[in-house]
Amino acid sequence: MAEAAAPKKLTIFDLQAKVDRGEKIFQVTAVDYPTAQLVDRSGIDCILIGDSLGMTALGYSGTVPVTMDEMIHHAKAISRAAKRSLLVGDLPLGAYHASTADAINNAMRMLKEGGTDVVKLEGGEDFAPIAEAVVKSGVPVMAHIGLTPQLVSKLGGFKVQGKSAETGVQLLKDALAMEEAGCFAIVLEAIPDRVAQVITDKLTIPTIGIGAGPHCDGQNLVLHDMVGLFDRFTPKFVKRYANCWDVIGKALADFQEDVHKGQFPLAEHSFTMKEDEYQAFMQKVAKG
Repeated sequence: MAEAAAPKKLTIFDLQAKVDRGEKIFQVTAVDYPTAQLVDRSGIDCILIGDSLGMTALGYSGTVPVTMDEMIHHAKAISRAAKRSLLVGDLPLGAYHASTADAINNAMRMLKEGGTDVVKLEGGEDFAPIAEAVVKSGVPVMAHIGLTPQLVSKLGGFKVQGKSAETGVQLLKDALAMEEAGCFAIVLEAIPDRVAQVITDKLTIPTIGIGAGPHCDGQNLVLHDMVGLFDRFTPKFVKRYANCWDVIGKALADFQEDVHKGQFPLAEHSFTMKEDEYQAFMQKVAKG
């Protein structure tokens, strides 16, 4: 029997084609091999290997401590699992902030070592020259503006961005600058829905919203948030589609109860020995 054909790997051009057809883009994070398998097999367009894994997988209080080596470690596992989705590797704080050379080198590392297809970097007008240099080096870039968690101290905390006329206009300038730099798509995080709508209307590249309302060309969520596997906080913009925390907690409690009551393991969970082998074994035990 012939093997099933491998799924077609999505590209940045497939994303643009979806938007041109009036379809939405789906992007979800993954942090390891099994979560990447689940996301990839579900038909999600893009797997974001986000530095949010600092919180969901590594236990940090935010994304700032995440290193390039940690991102590549997780990207390697995820790239082994994802056969269809476009893999987007986040460049963490410090990976592209000091120099253009650092940006290009780390973007190349994300592709060569991590196995991603593209990279994502946070920042607006100020970072457009960096993004342009990375694109010119041959690495596709997804931009990210609005609430940029890597620079949360500069923003004064995890706050909605672009709520005033002045800051809304700046976000539009940021988006246009990143498009001009050659970015193939842009994430809009935690900005008013009408600002996101204007930005989406003004750009030719796809916008992917996370807390940016319904008018973006696509939507992004962190897997651990949407399935209830992160208990520290749930952002306002998250819709929880499952509560895996409670499901897993109940499974662990049931396991302990079964072991305590002698209800696990039972015969169907155990390996047996043929009777003659068992008798021979016992004879050898008796002989010492």
